[in-house]
Amino acid sequence: MADRELRHMRRTELVEIIFALKQSEDQLKAENADLTAKLEQRQIHLDSAGSIAQAALELNHVFEAAQAAADDYLASVRSVDRDAGKGRSRPDLGTGPGRGGTAEGTDQAGM
Repeated sequence: MADRELRHMRRTELVEIIFALKQSEDQLKAENADLTAKLEQRQIHLDSAGSIAQAALELNHVFEAAQAAADDYLASVRSVDRDAGKGRSRPDLGTGPGRGGTAEGTDQAGM
């Protein structure tokens, strides 16, 4: 509205306009607060997702290291087993000296 129109209005009309503007302002402030809270919550979710992704990445490195250690262990066991097999003419599990010579000793040595 132009200044001239406002000057020609009665006080009750002006009060009604001010009241309507105040209600609109209050509504916009409430909407702004609601949207600000939603934006902050969304930011928290994004930060949390970043933290989860980082944790998953770090956990993946832990699993890779554990798998590498397990692979190394299996390779060393196989190497020792191959070396032990080369020294004998035939594999004789469980019946040699110090093994007890029983069927139970054979089962345990085969594991």
